Amino acid sequence: MSTIRPIQRIVTGTPQTDGAGVRLVRVISRRDVEDFDPFLMLDAFDSRDPADYIRGFPWHPHRGIETVTYLVSGEIDHGDSLGNRGTIRDGGCQWMTAGSGIIHQEMPQASPRMLGLQLWLNLPRKDKFTAPQYRDLSGDKIPRVQEDGVRVGVICGHYGATAGPTQGDYVRATMLDVEMAAGSTFRLPTDPAETVFIYILAGSGVVGEGDENLASHRAVLLGSGDVFQARAGQDGMRLVLFAGRPLREPVAWGGPIVMNTPEELQQAFAEIENGTFIRTSANPA
Repeated sequence: MSTIRPIQRIVTGTPQTDGAGVRLVRVISRRDVEDFDPFLMLDAFDSRDPADYIRGFPWHPHRGIETVTYLVSGEIDHGDSLGNRGTIRDGGCQWMTAGSGIIHQEMPQASPRMLGLQLWLNLPRKDKFTAPQYRDLSGDKIPRVQEDGVRVGVICGHYGATAGPTQGDYVRATMLDVEMAAGSTFRLPTDPAETVFIYILAGSGVVGEGDENLASHRAVLLGSGDVFQARAGQDGMRLVLFAGRPLREPVAWGGPIVMNTPEELQQAFAEIENGTFIRTSANPA
């Protein structure tokens, strides 16, 4: 007999200014590491005023994580120290493995609406120094499954027989963009060993078997069970669902660097300072 995952936590996050002056909501962060493992951070942005985001995120380093930027609407130019250049547009995703070290920038462009999120996914200890890589998952690469009242975009992992463009090389993950018509129900079998949470992008609805109507712009962490369930309210609901097995490893977090020990953090910042941060191989020695 299946068990519907109950609500464990509801998180609204806090408004922040990051980069060179980008206004966003930091939904989950350091204080949530244990509960949301292997997911480290979720930033959400929704603005019709370019002044909120046009200053962007100029060149900055990362090590030890993957960053996943997903745009429902808007436009973000990006570049990195691997020589990649491109633009994320409506329905597109940038999946970047920082690994042993990468420097990149993300510069949003003025758009009618900038709506999306960035997720930080932790790398296991054994993969912290993997070679950096980048995936440009444009909107046409993300399959979208239409069902009765529900449309599911498969960014990562599987939805039924439909595979997303990536499965997660280091942490097997699921990331689904779920659009629900008013009154529709969405059910998804889930691995009981995985951490599962959602972020409600728009609309409202009921999650689990409760009766509380949850509004948009908040994350919901689910408790143990093997089925996720949501029912959309009268205006419909759009959510992004995330699932992945926890790493249960120590986390040492300093700004854009996430390692396992304070010594590894000190090493990373020393390398940034002396110009040896970008490596020619994945060997940490």
